[in-house]
Amino acid sequence: MPKNHARKKALADLKDELGIKHADAIALLDHPDADERDTLVEYLETYIDITTYRDAVDYLRQEQNDPRNQVMCKRCGWTNGMVCPECEEGCGCSVGCTGWRHGDYDGDLDDDDPYGCPECGAGGSGDPYGECVCYDDEDEAA
Repeated sequence: MPKNHARKKALADLKDELGIKHADAIALLDHPDADERDTLVEYLETYIDITTYRDAVDYLRQEQNDPRNQVMCKRCGWTNGMVCPECEEGCGCSVGCTGWRHGDYDGDLDDDDPYGCPECGAGGSGDPYGECVCYDDEDEAA
């Protein structure tokens, strides 16, 4: 009896948390791979157009079958979508490559937003309408 009660509680929690129907909660709870189940829950929480278990599984399979997500190097784990066009090996195993791709994935580049003002950051971080005020003082003085 406690096992059934725990399952009913888990189903109710999934339905409340994700806003899914009972059949979707059962399918999600019974999904055979725990890692995939976590990914499916993440998709249901994150994407507004993924509202059912079937939608989440379809999107997961699409991501898994995308050639950009296939691992190109088993040593470093880089995928085809991460390939560096500026180095010989093209993956994270290349030592000393200063290509932009290595900076993106290795954290070597600084975190400055290339679209924002370098001094105040206005216009970057997803807000293209941010107004730079760095030079307002100079305009008022003139």
